[in-house]
Amino acid sequence: MESPAQRRLHAIQCHLLPTSDDSHSLVQANLTAGEFVHGLGYSVALPEKLQTGKWNVHRSARSPLKLVSRFADHPEIGTLHDNFVHAIETFHDYKYLGTRIRIDGTIGEYKWMTYGEAGTAREAIGSGLQYHGLQKGACIGLYFINRPEWLIVDHACSAYSYISVPLYDTLGPDAVKFAVNHAGVQAIFCVPQTLNSLLSFLSEIPSVCLIVVVGGMDEYLPSLPSTSGMKVISYLKLISQGRSSLLPFCPPKPEDIATICYTSGTTGTPKGVVLTHGNLISCAAGFSRAIKFNPADIYMSYLPLAHIYERTNQVVSVYYGVAIGFYQGDNLKLMDDLAALRPTIFCSVPRLYNRIYSGITNAVMASGMLKERLFRAAYNSKKQAIMSGRNPSPMWDRLIFNKIKEKLGGRVRFMGSGASPLSPDVMDFLRVCFGCQVIEGYGMTETSCVISIMDEGDTLSGHVGSPNPACEIKLVDVPEMNYTSEDQPHPRGEICVRGPIVFQGYYKDEVQSREVIDNDGWLHTGDIGLWLPGGRLKIIDRKKNIFKLAQGEYIAPEKIENVYAKCKFISQCFIYGDSLNSSLVAVVAVEPDVMKDWATSVGIEYENLGQLCNDPRARAAVLADMDDVGREAQLRGFEFVKAITLVPEPLTLENDLLTPTFKIKRPQAKAYFAKQISDMYAELSKLDPAP
Repeated sequence: MESPAQRRLHAIQCHLLPTSDDSHSLVQANLTAGEFVHGLGYSVALPEKLQTGKWNVHRSARSPLKLVSRFADHPEIGTLHDNFVHAIETFHDYKYLGTRIRIDGTIGEYKWMTYGEAGTAREAIGSGLQYHGLQKGACIGLYFINRPEWLIVDHACSAYSYISVPLYDTLGPDAVKFAVNHAGVQAIFCVPQTLNSLLSFLSEIPSVCLIVVVGGMDEYLPSLPSTSGMKVISYLKLISQGRSSLLPFCPPKPEDIATICYTSGTTGTPKGVVLTHGNLISCAAGFSRAIKFNPADIYMSYLPLAHIYERTNQVVSVYYGVAIGFYQGDNLKLMDDLAALRPTIFCSVPRLYNRIYSGITNAVMASGMLKERLFRAAYNSKKQAIMSGRNPSPMWDRLIFNKIKEKLGGRVRFMGSGASPLSPDVMDFLRVCFGCQVIEGYGMTETSCVISIMDEGDTLSGHVGSPNPACEIKLVDVPEMNYTSEDQPHPRGEICVRGPIVFQGYYKDEVQSREVIDNDGWLHTGDIGLWLPGGRLKIIDRKKNIFKLAQGEYIAPEKIENVYAKCKFISQCFIYGDSLNSSLVAVVAVEPDVMKDWATSVGIEYENLGQLCNDPRARAAVLADMDDVGREAQLRGFEFVKAITLVPEPLTLENDLLTPTFKIKRPQAKAYFAKQISDMYAELSKLDPAP
């Protein structure tokens, strides 16, 4: 019987012919099958240029001859509008948008709007915007967290050729003001809470002519002077105005701009990533070649819709007719929402998965020796079965794991992870405990989300899968970091991406656009990767955030932070080093409950968490645990932290130490913790004075 790899090779041998006329195609008709299939597995390698014969461009083995730009079953879908029209026609009476929040603000069971009802609402919203004089191509701001109206407005933008501009509800007024003015936003949808923020700088956003308040009542909305040229109305009034004069759709073309996503990086002002309808459909179509959903699926929407990760999940969900339930808006109540919704699809970020991992392992360790041994036996048996491709014994689920599954509602069949690296141990743990498919992907806003994704049935953890069928990937040498595509046994280098998923450039910023997209159309990501056997991609470093220690060793702080994130005491960890010092130090935001339980167990008395964090015994205990975790992860000697400062308060968006995607703002963190960093190095110099 042929293996999947052999079947792919046979198909290529039978059908090798000139590729499509897409500008990114590199395969030529006169290549033989043997020349084309340089390596079999999850991806295949092509020559970048025929004359060099260098096999360093990887494509998905699912579509090696042509980069995907449309859904296989519905190639007529070329825009987000087409995608939603397809959903309405196919899933008209199926559940689409669900919320627990009643009109009076209380919480109940999930109530649903169908695809057809959402389609009617989006027509009214789009007509209402035209009623207020907004023309095709106008930028529409969305300034609130996930709820049904967010998606309805986004669908209206697609149907009437408006450009959506998500505004992070967690960003300060300056960043919102910048994005609104930079994009020339003409209408903003907000909620009463974000309206208050807008009112504080209305005079500084002159392009805005209409503010629509979702969840607001017209009689309670402020009336602005007519001289301001700006109207404030409720969402319900806009729908009413639209319904009274429904207008035909103004469908976009695939090459039209769908959205401008402002990325709040670790430094500088936000950059507006310009994505077309074709970009977003290509990415979703490529994703759909690897992962299949269905109309019986239920998806929990809690990741910010202002991020491309959640936006792409929504595009794919619409294509498959998935029901989407929204959280209440409070992360602390997410577990309660999961219990009520009982989703089948759950996508999240390593930060939450690490908390689930820590919570379960800590509970197991506290359950007593007998229960802990039973859990370990069940875990090891089930993991071994999964890794060898066998069906695990259902006894372990009945005894142990069904109780854990209930934490996510009990029905999850698919778990996705993105935004930052997920520890292989945590991934394996999730697969065993929740008994479902766990997939990690890699992407960025500039690639419409997914660059690579793990394939179904791949049980190896510690990588981010093979290329999205809608793009091709190559690794470019970074000689200053000693990474080259000739490295053995694994080629290494900066990850570069090309294909229909790559963005059009930064809005009104040709200089920065040219810095990341070269003359051949390759987007340089700044991430360092290597190719594992089978054509799987592994992220190993970051080009931009590296720094040198005094002896010249290069340090990738994010890699080390991800290792230490497994330490039970640690909620967050900021690693610091520079060329003036020979060792690393860290600021650790502690897990309050774990710290308090430890203090009780060793008999330390304290008045508050801050006092406990300052106790030398607490620092010693945390550092010892970090050393254990570091040794287990095989950190090199100079990658171990030598001194730490414990802090009771986390790094947050509010104190400007995190980006909206929860990445540490390193320059800001360095300034914020300058005294602690100085004190740690002073302490180390006393212990190891220079000769």
